[in-house]
Amino acid sequence: MKSETVSDRGGEGMIARAAGFFKGGMGQKLILAAGLIGMALILLSQFWPEQKTTAAKSEQKTITTEEYITQTETKLGTLVGGIAGAGECKVMVTLENGVEYVYASENKVNTNREEDSGTNSSKLSQKDDSEQNIIIVDTENGKEGLLVTEIQPTVRGVVVVCEGGDKEDVRQRITQAVTTALNISSMRVCVVKAT
Repeated sequence: MKSETVSDRGGEGMIARAAGFFKGGMGQKLILAAGLIGMALILLSQFWPEQKTTAAKSEQKTITTEEYITQTETKLGTLVGGIAGAGECKVMVTLENGVEYVYASENKVNTNREEDSGTNSSKLSQKDDSEQNIIIVDTENGKEGLLVTEIQPTVRGVVVVCEGGDKEDVRQRITQAVTTALNISSMRVCVVKAT
């Protein structure tokens, strides 16, 4: 005797109801309508704007050292100009190094082992050869290395020339603002009066 579980009976009931639905004209009409809607969506999808590939999405805007200096000087000029008593100002930023780019790479290591068994001793020599290749991707501008990160330059010093540079309290506020904004020591900031 075969035992029948509740889930078996429920499954057979669903199949019977589905078969009954499709036997009537209504089920066939629904399938036909769904097929037509699907074909219409495929046709319309050709008119939708194309999505950019993941390589293009992962593209990062790189910045040159000169652009970094110009942006930093402009931002600091706006910041210092907003400090009470500073007046009009000019800012100069010097850097210890330029912008550094880190690219994705793959490393290959080949190891050669040789064993030389002599009469009284055994000698083992091992030679490792490594090779590092930058991963290249296709972008809108052609083939480029896959950029992982961009390391911003280290600020060497900042010179601020402003109208209020001869007043000690103004110099202190400017120095504090610049050191906080750039995370540098006060020894790297010079504030002087404009002529």
